[in-house]
Amino acid sequence: MGVRRRDLFTLAASAAIAAKLDRRAAAQSPVPAEDQHPVGDFIVQRVRNGLRVTHRRNPDRALWESAADGNFIIAEKATADIHAFGTPEGSYTIRDKVAAAYGRPSIDAIDSASGSLTVSGKLHGEGGPLDYKLTFEAAAPAHLRFQIACAGDPAINRIRLRSASTVDEGFFGFGEQLTYFNQKGNILPILVQEHGVGRGRPILTQTIDVLAKGGGRDPYVTESPAPHFISSRLRSLFLENTQYSVFDMRRAETFEIKVWSGTMTGRILYGETPLDLIEAYTEYAGRMRVLPDWVHGGVIAGLMGGTQSVRRKLDLIRQAGAPLAGLWLQDWVGVRITSAGTQLWWNWQLDENYYPQWRQLVSDLESSGARMMIYINPFLTTTEGHNSLFKEAQANGYLVKKADGTPYLIKNTDFFAALIDLANPQARTWIKGVIKNELIGKAGASGWMADFGEALPFDGKLAGDAAPDVWHNRFPEEWAKVHREAIEEAGRGDDIVFFNRSGFTQSPKFSTLFWLGDQTETWDQFDGIKTAVVGLLSGGVSGFSLLHSDTGGYVTLSVHAGGRKIPVIRRSDELFQRWMELNAFTAVFRTHEGLDPTIGAQIDGSPANLAHLTQFAKVYKGLATYRKRLVADAAARGHPVVRHPFLHYPDDPNTLSLRYQFLLGPDLMVAPVLNPGMDTVEVYFPAGSEWTDLWTGADAGTAGSFRRMPAPLSKPAVFLRKGASSADEIRTGLQSAGAL
Repeated sequence: MGVRRRDLFTLAASAAIAAKLDRRAAAQSPVPAEDQHPVGDFIVQRVRNGLRVTHRRNPDRALWESAADGNFIIAEKATADIHAFGTPEGSYTIRDKVAAAYGRPSIDAIDSASGSLTVSGKLHGEGGPLDYKLTFEAAAPAHLRFQIACAGDPAINRIRLRSASTVDEGFFGFGEQLTYFNQKGNILPILVQEHGVGRGRPILTQTIDVLAKGGGRDPYVTESPAPHFISSRLRSLFLENTQYSVFDMRRAETFEIKVWSGTMTGRILYGETPLDLIEAYTEYAGRMRVLPDWVHGGVIAGLMGGTQSVRRKLDLIRQAGAPLAGLWLQDWVGVRITSAGTQLWWNWQLDENYYPQWRQLVSDLESSGARMMIYINPFLTTTEGHNSLFKEAQANGYLVKKADGTPYLIKNTDFFAALIDLANPQARTWIKGVIKNELIGKAGASGWMADFGEALPFDGKLAGDAAPDVWHNRFPEEWAKVHREAIEEAGRGDDIVFFNRSGFTQSPKFSTLFWLGDQTETWDQFDGIKTAVVGLLSGGVSGFSLLHSDTGGYVTLSVHAGGRKIPVIRRSDELFQRWMELNAFTAVFRTHEGLDPTIGAQIDGSPANLAHLTQFAKVYKGLATYRKRLVADAAARGHPVVRHPFLHYPDDPNTLSLRYQFLLGPDLMVAPVLNPGMDTVEVYFPAGSEWTDLWTGADAGTAGSFRRMPAPLSKPAVFLRKGASSADEIRTGLQSAGAL
């Protein structure tokens, strides 16, 4: 889906340089007063080849400009062929056949009325002229809402907006993108879907394509996209549409947005800094609730295997002295054996045969200050003996249906499952009852993984004849909203944490936490540990402010030969430990045993792993006071806990090239080791800042320079900003936790 041109983005680019260019252009080509039209605090200007948008506080800076050739609006009539594939299903190919296109807009009139501005004219194509309207209105001081619609032909079902760019303009955000932070040179599908296994990594991707019916995918898909960006020129735009859209940044001097709808609705944002733009965006997308205090108490250990196995591992963790915030037991509903390994029964009720004395386990956890977390997804298994909830939902019409009225069954690995119809108000009430009665009431859970949300079929039948093409991207928003309503109705809105992997524009409004899906247990940039860093950074730009990843990754691969299991993809102790170091400096520190716990490194697999977990659980706990302030900032202003350096140093062009270095808030700089066998890492110290080594207190680096820094196991490259008001708080917290 993407074409990569890495050389397009050069270190000469920066927001400061771009602003100078804007001012120079404005000075050379002043816009006559009669061609400037105020809309709230914004100014829509008519220029030679179209339109430009500025803001009264900085009228020389272009927030948006039409494409230089003047062909900035195109309308189309098209037919899409959408095909679901993959194992599990939830990946899509979309082929669009355009029957007619209309472009080359004229600007015949610009009319102002009641705080809005309407630009009208004609688009031209083989079918003759077509009337269009581009309407602007001030939705908020920093929001200019726009809408493009055509009149005279109801068959128009695609709108393209072509905008000016520069060869060195970087584009960031677009939800949780996993491989590239800067998307200049790429074309991105903004569609909720399985992010794949391998994602372009040679050999692995091709292998998965064979084994999982095309499920390898590429670096441009994600479970949590958003039609939103912030650019290195401090331009920001997003769509309100939930229909499928594509953002095309492959060309040097234009970028294009195409939405599969007859109307395009979006907003242009104004801000003086990247953090201002995130704050403006999250006024619409929503801001995440403050995490409860118990989460900050240490590691959330992901374990499996039934009561006896879990208690044994829990005892080891406690004996090692690791601070424990909770246990996450995804197999609370019991397990089945499939071709993928051990999977769950998707019937959301406690399996007391698999977990005898469950309530005592929950009570013992709580008495030590830790909590129980479990698992749920929006599917219901049809397998006899484990299908009580499916039968109830089917009898009451709570499931997504096929055209013939039967439940739409979606394949996972060896089994099929039905999907709850969230467009049905009664179905929503019912699944909230399951959450309140089974998860909170009977299981005594204080949180859970709210998995999946990507597989709503485009040819499914929803309640009230709701349109699947509108609901597909909306489904994960509603899945999060159902959980949020359930915990609030249960009176637990402040202390229960559920975490989602799928999301869309307004998911942050409802979700309490996100995780980055199922990385492979590898080091690579396509689907391994490196994607966990990029996902944190890109997601943070788009309002997913509380993000974390599975410590150690999830996906394993093995082959069977001669009666033996031969591991192909599995995490080493080194990868597992480096991932611990990374995640201790994020919003939540949670481990996972992986798809096949028998072949990869585990907490209890070696004394070194257990010691490393203990050390970095202490680091995570020691940062609690500092991190809580960042979480409060996320709730108040939408600022991410983990931040790309560009967000704080937009005038330093070197920050724009960084992909694997991040800030925890403004005061800690982290450069994790992401390659095997390395005990050093290259670090960039931004211009205008000074740093000290977190572990030794020694001065580190020179402002505005790259430097190779030591990063042995257990002492990752982490730096404290000189002069930070939080410095004493950070050091004291780490010392109190025994981590410094």
